[in-house]
Amino acid sequence: MEKLKLGISSCLLGHKVRYDGGHKYDAWLVETLGQYVDYVPVCPEAGCGMSIPREALRLVGTKDDYRLITVKTGIDYTDQMLEFSYETLKRLESEQLCGYVFKSKSPSSGMERVKVYPPHGGAAGKTGVGIWAREFMRAYPLLPVEEEGRLHDPVLRENFIERIFIMQRWWDMVNSKPRAGDLVKFHTIHKYLIMAHSPQHYREMGKLVAAIRDLPFKQVLMNYLELLMTACKRAATPSKNHNVLLHILGYFKNELDHFEKQELIRLIDQYKDGMIPLIVPVTLINHYVNKYNKAYLGDQVYLNPHPMELKLRNHA
Repeated sequence: MEKLKLGISSCLLGHKVRYDGGHKYDAWLVETLGQYVDYVPVCPEAGCGMSIPREALRLVGTKDDYRLITVKTGIDYTDQMLEFSYETLKRLESEQLCGYVFKSKSPSSGMERVKVYPPHGGAAGKTGVGIWAREFMRAYPLLPVEEEGRLHDPVLRENFIERIFIMQRWWDMVNSKPRAGDLVKFHTIHKYLIMAHSPQHYREMGKLVAAIRDLPFKQVLMNYLELLMTACKRAATPSKNHNVLLHILGYFKNELDHFEKQELIRLIDQYKDGMIPLIVPVTLINHYVNKYNKAYLGDQVYLNPHPMELKLRNHA
């Protein structure tokens, strides 16, 4: 796989662009995920013309209507930030990003729970979204986005990384000038991955693919991507993974002896009960896929959704 492109707040890469002239270097993003990613860094505050260092900013207003204001002098940078946002969003169209990592709590780049201060004093509520982050998410509502702080949660991290690699495979297909058969193949190899997130969406997507020749192909692609990313944003719970693993087990009914089947079922149940991580039953299944040459399962993204070196399925 070629490296995928990921937008990111510049300070997370160690760029000294923050209001105090410092950075917020994130070792996991740079040193681990960075092996598989080409980052497209953005610092909206420096990018829209503010100096480094500079006066700190905050959001001021109500939870539904707020401005980007300097803390001490009260200078309003909202319009300047919006102009930067529109220009940068146009520039990013050609990048084919697979996702974006924002800086948490930032009045320009925080994707949620950013403090909003009342205009005439009082306690701030964590109800805002950074101006740049808000405009980006409005422009690209289907792209996976996260904050560096939330990526310390292993479940959220796995979900985000899984989705950005889905987006990379999607861009690869779209750039190959696909036909109906290519979308059918894409859907087929993602079957169990989608089921692990949302069986309901998988059924809807199946109906869409089945009617692929009844609608304009571009419309089918757009509808499919919306369903795909909506489905995969849902958590792949132990219960749903358990169901998928048992489905996969059915492909080995003629190959595995009684002891092997019971061993695999035991591991699948232990995963569901939180005793072992998902990687344990998946590793054994991959062994059987290779041993018995199960080509259909070998193509299933669910069994290898992202580089194993990221260790995203190693948490219980």
